[in-house]
Amino acid sequence: MLLEGIFPAVTTPFYPDGRLYLRKLEHNIDRYSHTPAAGIVILGSTGEAVMLSDEESREVLHVARTAAFPDKVLIAGVARESALETIRLAEWAAKESYDAILVRTPGYYVPQARSEQMLTYFRTVADSSALPVILYNIPKFTHYDLPIEVIAELAFHPNVIGLKDSSGSVVRISAIVEATSSAPLRSVAVTQIFEAVTSRMLAETSPSSGASTFVSAGELGSGATALAVAPPRPAVKTRTRQVKFQVLAGSASHLVRSLEAGASGAVLAMGACAPQACIEAYTAWKENDPALAEEKQQRLVAASRRVAGELGIAGVKFACDLNGYYGGKPRLPLLPLTGPERDEVAELMADLRN
Repeated sequence: MLLEGIFPAVTTPFYPDGRLYLRKLEHNIDRYSHTPAAGIVILGSTGEAVMLSDEESREVLHVARTAAFPDKVLIAGVARESALETIRLAEWAAKESYDAILVRTPGYYVPQARSEQMLTYFRTVADSSALPVILYNIPKFTHYDLPIEVIAELAFHPNVIGLKDSSGSVVRISAIVEATSSAPLRSVAVTQIFEAVTSRMLAETSPSSGASTFVSAGELGSGATALAVAPPRPAVKTRTRQVKFQVLAGSASHLVRSLEAGASGAVLAMGACAPQACIEAYTAWKENDPALAEEKQQRLVAASRRVAGELGIAGVKFACDLNGYYGGKPRLPLLPLTGPERDEVAELMADLRN
């Protein structure tokens, strides 16, 4: 699976009483699907994944998949504290035709964590998963920084295709890119214009995916209703491309610097509330326009640091409300923003409207 471009790390909408607001999730996913984002990450940290039950996680993954366009790479956050429960949720994601799973480091028993434990955990998940695995390092919440030597060793596993690093360190991203450079190249399917080919895209263009449009004369004569059924889409023309172990940045504040350091793209909380601004910075870098890339990067810095970095879920959700996505309130014990904080976010987001 090709992991290039911007991947919004989307929020999970709730009613004021904390129940899942699935209709708003459908609305948000449809809107993200209309953007030039490369894909969408469901149930990452921004999605309050740790707040959801297993049943709720399955509901969210199902609804998001049905609402997403087939050309968007869908990544499911499936991490649990045990390998067994992570594998179970990974199986659901595979059943729902996701394209990859995002697996963060377990955090509860961090004081007892050793490198061999993390190696065994991720290898066990990768061995059992029908979907490719993206490692997820987020020391801010897990209080554990996945060692670079562990990442380098896991990069040789045939089902571990990349890493999202949310340490916020460009130096670390550069070091990871260097440490994994000797991992085997992988052949991935891409379109004729070198964009990712998703499992849903292939399924929708398969001859077996479309129902027959032929209605017999006997059926028409019997008074049966003839339903118009759209024929299957033309088959996607694909080619293969060789890719290295793919590193995704997790900070919009350092997006362009991370790309320059070798990151292939980014999974961003700011992508949930300001996807267009993040995509513009990536596109300017991709088109080798450093002056424009720097200008677009600077637009993101203050809002990213305050809204996503400091105010967190509540800040991102309120910023979503400002930009046409449903944010709403986070789940307790997280609280919504205060009035002064909302005013501050509105000012920071004034130049980042879609």
